[in-house]
Amino acid sequence: MQMAIISYMLYRITKDELSLGLLGLAEVIPAIGFSLFSGHFVDRREKRNLLIICVTGYLALTAFFTAIAFPAVQNSLTVTAISWLIYLGIFIGGVIRAFLSPSNFSLLGMIIPRRLYANATTWSSSAWQLGGVIGPLLGGFMIAATNFEISLIIVFAFEIVALIAIILIPKQPILLKEKEPILKSLGEGLQFVFKTQIVLAALALDMFAVLFGGAVALLPVFADDILNVGEVGYGWLRAAPGIGSIFTLAILSFIPLKTKPGIKLLLCIAGFGITSIIFGVSDIFLLSFFMLLLGGMFDAVSVVIRGTILQLYTPDQMRGRVAAVNTMFVSSSNELGALESGVTAKWMGTIPAVVFGGVMTLVVAGVTYWSAPSLKKLDLAKAAKNKR
Repeated sequence: MQMAIISYMLYRITKDELSLGLLGLAEVIPAIGFSLFSGHFVDRREKRNLLIICVTGYLALTAFFTAIAFPAVQNSLTVTAISWLIYLGIFIGGVIRAFLSPSNFSLLGMIIPRRLYANATTWSSSAWQLGGVIGPLLGGFMIAATNFEISLIIVFAFEIVALIAIILIPKQPILLKEKEPILKSLGEGLQFVFKTQIVLAALALDMFAVLFGGAVALLPVFADDILNVGEVGYGWLRAAPGIGSIFTLAILSFIPLKTKPGIKLLLCIAGFGITSIIFGVSDIFLLSFFMLLLGGMFDAVSVVIRGTILQLYTPDQMRGRVAAVNTMFVSSSNELGALESGVTAKWMGTIPAVVFGGVMTLVVAGVTYWSAPSLKKLDLAKAAKNKR
């Protein structure tokens, strides 16, 4: 919700599309740059208190953005000054995100019984998807109904609710207390990921599927120049993957994935690639919408399985570092995926670029099938019973 408000406010001030692209860059640089170090830090700290600090940081950041939103402040500053203040705030938000993600992942693994990891991951993913869909919609509605300042104050109120919820969680023990050089600690985290085939396969699938399946980045082109549906159609296309994800996650909350999850993961990645190809060649709005919706459904299944793999196969004392590596994979793949789509669209055309991305996603699924036999034999129920 906050990002939607800030993005719109920045564009209203600058009237420059490039300024919106720089927002993503301002966030991804610290999110990637601080991730490995944050994992080392998280593994040696109490997780609930770290989350409290992160959310308190977001509260301060929202107060900062709210101050910038007031007309009196904007009238006293130049457009350039306001823009750089917003970029600074987004950069700080990226730093907080680098610590919040591994803290949240680690805490979830400590307060949930292992046998419930798959279901807990489903609920967690559902909450994230709901926020991703409802947040921007609510942000837009609040801007239209009130103004930027009031909208950000409402964001502040939501964050207070989140802070209270985290405070109610009991403190957790610190499992890794011995001190070691930070570079050795970082090396252990990376070494674990690259030596554990099942974890590496899950992370690689996540990264490459997003990297090559970046059709969403080109949706404005499809809406205006190919499907000719304008802003309203663009809104529906943009919401389609999230709607599909929420629908599937709601089902998985009550019907967990038990049999052959590794094969299902690979099939869903392949299905995601096929929907991208069909979307790329479609010139019918309903078919395009349905392919994006179906792609969101496939992605939701793969998200749950990948998240469960990370929870089950990561030792408790290494959760922060592994989650930090995951944050790096996810952050870089989202941004690089948009870049890949833009570059290939410029080079070979929009439709060939999307089709190329879908084909490469199929290739990634095929290569993983042959190179990661442990994924095909994955048994989440058996893994949940094993003790670390």
